[in-house]
Amino acid sequence: MTDETRAVLVRITGRVQGVGFRFWTRGQAQRLGLSGWVRNEADGSVAALICGPAGAVSTMLERCWTGPFGASVTDVETETAPIDGVMPGFRITK
Repeated sequence: MTDETRAVLVRITGRVQGVGFRFWTRGQAQRLGLSGWVRNEADGSVAALICGPAGAVSTMLERCWTGPFGASVTDVETETAPIDGVMPGFRITK
């Protein structure tokens, strides 16, 4: 059985900036074999595009609720994103 590829845009709110959330997200995504990006937003949230096997994406979304030490996540909003054009690898963007 194959694991269908899935892509989601994620917005994580709470105390998520200034705690290493982007670096933690990149590390978790790389361990799970996911592609995409993560960045800080002007409103204090963290945004990410997460793409890969559906099971790994689901695992990543669950982990986003905890985040790194020092984070306090209040919400993880998701919406389906197009898979087309997602580059391999996971990076931190501005």
